[in-house]
Amino acid sequence: MLAAPLSPAATFVGNAFYGDAPDDHHPWAIHDRNRPQPRVVVPGTASTADKPGKPPSDAIILFDGTEASLSKWEADKKEAGPSAWVVKDGAMECVPKSGYIRTKDQFGDIQLHVEWAAPKNVQGDSQGRGNSGIFLMGILEVQVLDNYNNPTYADGFATSVYGVNPPMVNALRAPGEYQMIDIIFRRPIYKGDKVIDPGYVTVFCNGVLVQDHTPIEGKTGHMKRSVPGPFPQKGPLKLQDHGNPVRFRNIWYRELPPRVVEGSTDGYLTAEATKAKRAEIAATLRADAAKLTPGSTDHMLRLAESLVYAPDAAARKEFEKQAASYAAGVKALSGTALEAKKDEAIRVLKAFQYLAKSKVVPASFAPKTALEQVSKAAGWDEKKK
Repeated sequence: MLAAPLSPAATFVGNAFYGDAPDDHHPWAIHDRNRPQPRVVVPGTASTADKPGKPPSDAIILFDGTEASLSKWEADKKEAGPSAWVVKDGAMECVPKSGYIRTKDQFGDIQLHVEWAAPKNVQGDSQGRGNSGIFLMGILEVQVLDNYNNPTYADGFATSVYGVNPPMVNALRAPGEYQMIDIIFRRPIYKGDKVIDPGYVTVFCNGVLVQDHTPIEGKTGHMKRSVPGPFPQKGPLKLQDHGNPVRFRNIWYRELPPRVVEGSTDGYLTAEATKAKRAEIAATLRADAAKLTPGSTDHMLRLAESLVYAPDAAARKEFEKQAASYAAGVKALSGTALEAKKDEAIRVLKAFQYLAKSKVVPASFAPKTALEQVSKAAGWDEKKK
């Protein structure tokens, strides 16, 4: 049989020797059975005009419509105190002139969900109508504004990256109705004064894409051009008091995993990072091989699998010894004994051929050649007609 799964907690599908092998910038093989399985998240439910939806199971709730959840927010002042905003009918409402509020939580890269509604009773125009703002990390604003039949300067439109990039379309519902805003935020990453990743903002408004991976140009502000620069590791979410009683409900976020530049191994890596990760995978496989019966087919193939990721003199010597022994044993069989070994021998042969294709062993690898000869003589390699 082929080697057992790496961990009893993991589920492996398919052959260990299958897709293209790891390369200089990808530590995982194509269709790699050793690659970690995605963790399970129970999806939430969609909101309706009358009722907020349910967040996904791993979401961190910032406001759920209750007075108790208002305690997760504070006044945005040098000496923080309780928020002066009020809870009405399951919504958090801005009290004009009470000031911005901010979360006590701080975070970096997130998926953020916010629902807001401008006052149903329309007053004012342009920037004076239903104005507020969603400030990511407290410094980058996604605009909140009632632009339903209400033009204003484009880069100050609702769901704009304020002062930087207008939304692609106006997908707003009428005043008094809740707007469902979903934001994917990746902060800028710098190394010293050098930008490694500028960071991006993606925004959906009522299910419509309005900001498409918009590069971050720096902190946003009024009347001033944004200047590129590093962001802190973490910051709070802020909501703006712009003098209008805008309501907010169903606010939650999900922390996002690190990017490649921060150490993730899912994507195109540097040669150095790839080499390190491949060595880690190989070491894990060799440790697992040590738990298997020495000299067994499982043990041999697990050692072979480890060599696909990184070389190791001791592991290679032991694998070659076992491979030679295995091939000699199969070659010595005949008749029903050989047929009984057919399925396993073909799987082992395919593993050896994969190793040769991946240049882990030479094309002339003797155990591979021996099994190919057995396969040909027994008619195992003949195509079914």
